[in-house]
Amino acid sequence: MTALTLRAAVNAGLARALEGDDKVLLMGEDIGKLGGVFRVTDGLQQRFGAQRVIDTPLAEAGIVGTAVGLALRGYRPVVEIQFDGFVYPAFDQIVCQVAKLHYRSNGRIRMPLVLRIPWAGGVGAAEHHSESPEAYFVHTAGLRVVAASNPQDAYVMLRQAVASDDPVIFFEPKRLYHSKGEVDLDVDLADAPPMHLAHVAREGTDATIVTYGAQVRTALDAALAAEDEGVSLEVIDLRSLSPIDMNTVAASVRKTGRVVVTHEAAREAGVGAEIVASVTEQCFEYLEAPPERVTGHDIPYPPSKLEKHHVPDLDRILHAVDRVLERGAGSEVLS
Repeated sequence: MTALTLRAAVNAGLARALEGDDKVLLMGEDIGKLGGVFRVTDGLQQRFGAQRVIDTPLAEAGIVGTAVGLALRGYRPVVEIQFDGFVYPAFDQIVCQVAKLHYRSNGRIRMPLVLRIPWAGGVGAAEHHSESPEAYFVHTAGLRVVAASNPQDAYVMLRQAVASDDPVIFFEPKRLYHSKGEVDLDVDLADAPPMHLAHVAREGTDATIVTYGAQVRTALDAALAAEDEGVSLEVIDLRSLSPIDMNTVAASVRKTGRVVVTHEAAREAGVGAEIVASVTEQCFEYLEAPPERVTGHDIPYPPSKLEKHHVPDLDRILHAVDRVLERGAGSEVLS
């Protein structure tokens, strides 16, 4: 086991993928000589050459369109979208080509393409640099969508994404880039949990918190704080947003009878709404209280001085926990 930051774990995963398959290529703005805005790809161009770690023009539609052509020809391109909000110029390519070609060709064409997206807020940046666009891609049939919450998952799931014949949107929570954890660099992908399975990050009995990405850490902090008041919270790290592992979520809710879903993205038509609907369908007779959502507000991403009011924090999560446990005055949860 090696202690690595999440950023370093992604770097190690990319290096392992490049070593293992000559058809793997990295593409993106400033990822080569600079090593990327967040230095995630630092050193990879020097190690593998400019033909495999490619600095591209500032043109997301062109980058993804080129990656589509490479994937059609048997390559496994890994594209970095420099910031979450920069993905929109490539939206047509992703939704109309990347997600559809396998289906459109009746299975004859594979699209082994990974789009890495540094994602969400909490780093004091502005709109287009702090956004959470996951619901757009979750709604798009033909895409796998995953979100790592720790260095071990970042390393393993990225390698799994590169090895997959399906297109994968790979969200990396940028505010966790410098968080450290133990990583098994020698793990065999055949022995690792499939990237579509959720993980019980903490076991509990009184209520379930379902979340993903950087919010997993916030949920774990909330569970630790709740423990001081005698409340046992189970925390589910979804890891995969498309498909969602509802079996793991439902098993937890049937055990606890109460559920809070939290994510940084906007509330309306967000991933949390899908989870709450599915929980209600599958676990209705087990629920002791209506499910709660704790989310970002339905606004454009706010200026950096206000983002602490936008990103769900420990207090907002615990307030929702009080509501599902029918504790407190019952005031409306901020969401």
